[in-house]
Amino acid sequence: RMRHSATRALLERDDVIIVASVSCIYGIGSVETYGAMTQDLKVGQSYDQRAVMADLVAQAYRRNDAAFQRGSFRVRGDSLEIFPAHLEDRAWRLSFFGEELESITEFDPLTGEKTDSFDQIRVYANSHYVTPKPTMQQAILGIKKELRHRLDQLVAEGKLLEAQRLEQRTSFDLEMLEATGVCNGIENYSRYLTGRAPGEPPPTLFEFIPDHAIVFADESHVSVPQIGAMYKGDYRRKFTLAEHGFRLPSCMDNRPLKFEEWDAMRPQSVFVSATPAKWEIDQTGGVFTEQVIRPTGLIDPQVEIRPVEMQVDDLLDEVRKVAADGFRTLVTTLTKR
Repeated sequence: RMRHSATRALLERDDVIIVASVSCIYGIGSVETYGAMTQDLKVGQSYDQRAVMADLVAQAYRRNDAAFQRGSFRVRGDSLEIFPAHLEDRAWRLSFFGEELESITEFDPLTGEKTDSFDQIRVYANSHYVTPKPTMQQAILGIKKELRHRLDQLVAEGKLLEAQRLEQRTSFDLEMLEATGVCNGIENYSRYLTGRAPGEPPPTLFEFIPDHAIVFADESHVSVPQIGAMYKGDYRRKFTLAEHGFRLPSCMDNRPLKFEEWDAMRPQSVFVSATPAKWEIDQTGGVFTEQVIRPTGLIDPQVEIRPVEMQVDDLLDEVRKVAADGFRTLVTTLTKR
């Protein structure tokens, strides 16, 4: 949900702050396709309700009249209710009079209470990997071609069990893609769905971010090395899956960015660290900004050195003073042996 909310905000607004982990360098689907697979609905316009529902299905929404949940829609008389992918506790109700869209209201799916109303809305896809039909048909042809080639390889190597496993799993995925446009683990076919060449960087959240954005890398002495390590760990895991027939080798293109790719793609960046590593120092040319004041605005407490004699009584006296003001005291000690 938060991923949908973040990408939607990046496409529609210019005052966006996104707090992300290092996982933001993983593939997320093409920004061009995701931005194009939208549906605009405006009060007062005429729509064929069946056509609207067909478009929702093409956007990977599921019709569920019983269990209304995120990423689904249902029909209630002349009303069509949509639970958008980017919302957690709100849904939209489209009220029709014939073919005219009379009103668009936002409501709580649990209580049914109205919370807002809109003149128009834009519905984004329920999956970042949703794909137009012509592109999907082309992708299916590419997957089938790779499957035949890989099966021939496995049979030639005497890996009959792996070949059978791969054929069953991939054939089922292809049937789901042809019938519904989605399947479990659809991201493993992202190379074909996004039209990328083998080895080309996958589309990530960084492709949604505008060129004039600023990236803050907190604790950069830890987070920056993680970027390079994530690709290597992911490659090893995907290589094992492909080797034993659980996935096609193209699944290895559903990966995090390599460090060099991320470094070339990132906009202007600020690296924040109390102990910066050599890479960060090299990036600044040795010129960096030292933050003397804490972000909270609080200063370090004054340090007092007192005599050892009567130290316990002195401590208890200070604790009583603090307690009298309604506060608490934390005492940390070092035991000398």
